[in-house]
Amino acid sequence: MNKNLILIFTRNPELGKVKTRLAASIGEENALQVYIELLQHTRKVVLETDYDKRVLYSDAINTKDMWNNHLFQKKEQFGKDLGVRMYNAFREGIEDGYQKIVIIGSDLITLEANDLEKAFAALDTNDVVIGPAEDGGYYLLGLKSIPENIFKNKEWGTHTVLKDTLKNIKNLKYSLLEEKNDIDTFEDIKDIPVFKKYIQ
Repeated sequence: MNKNLILIFTRNPELGKVKTRLAASIGEENALQVYIELLQHTRKVVLETDYDKRVLYSDAINTKDMWNNHLFQKKEQFGKDLGVRMYNAFREGIEDGYQKIVIIGSDLITLEANDLEKAFAALDTNDVVIGPAEDGGYYLLGLKSIPENIFKNKEWGTHTVLKDTLKNIKNLKYSLLEEKNDIDTFEDIKDIPVFKKYIQ
């Protein structure tokens, strides 16, 4: 077992259930295809690293999908909101003996293996590492233990998440990675070549 674990939070790729804000502009089928491209990119990036890898599904575990059962541990997210689900995922990882854990979503076309390597390296000398998102949230969170309240009292999916999180860890040593942009709306994809075929 590796001492380091990547948690990958995904939504099960089902028509009408993913990228709903994007679907309002380009249709549900195209939005689903965009999300599948994002999943494939996330998989490729994570496979370029040597860390243990755990996919956490939003609805149900799929043993016959793009996430190879021999390369990825598979679990289901549980909890009433995103904060509780992330808390539970980190808690399970710590209970399983991992010393450094980094969680990512599956909405970043600009994510690189180097971002993950920087995050784990930052945890050598920091309590927390965060990858800020342009929309005021974060695309990555790395922990060695779970700081009090870091997953509580947040308006998940809004522009205040990062600001509120930084308040929770103001007495801890933390590191911020490069800011990146989650893919949520038409504005987020309109200038990215790989997505052009879905917006013609």
